[in-house]
Amino acid sequence: MVSKKSKMIFEVQEGESIDDCLYRMKEEGYMPVKRTEKPIFEEKKIDGLVKYEPVKRKIVFEAKLID
Repeated sequence: MVSKKSKMIFEVQEGESIDDCLYRMKEEGYMPVKRTEKPIFEEKKIDGLVKYEPVKRKIVFEAKLID
């Protein structure tokens, strides 16, 4: 029998809701302990100036194994 890791990282996938990710986590036997959000920026040139604008966000959950 293969033992599971005590901690895992789950990332909300493209086209997946947060609830879907939490359900997937629960199905694998984990519960969330920490949520991290990171903005994804895109470089845009406007009138010769470079600007960085947020276009989406990356949501990552740190989870621990349910006893």
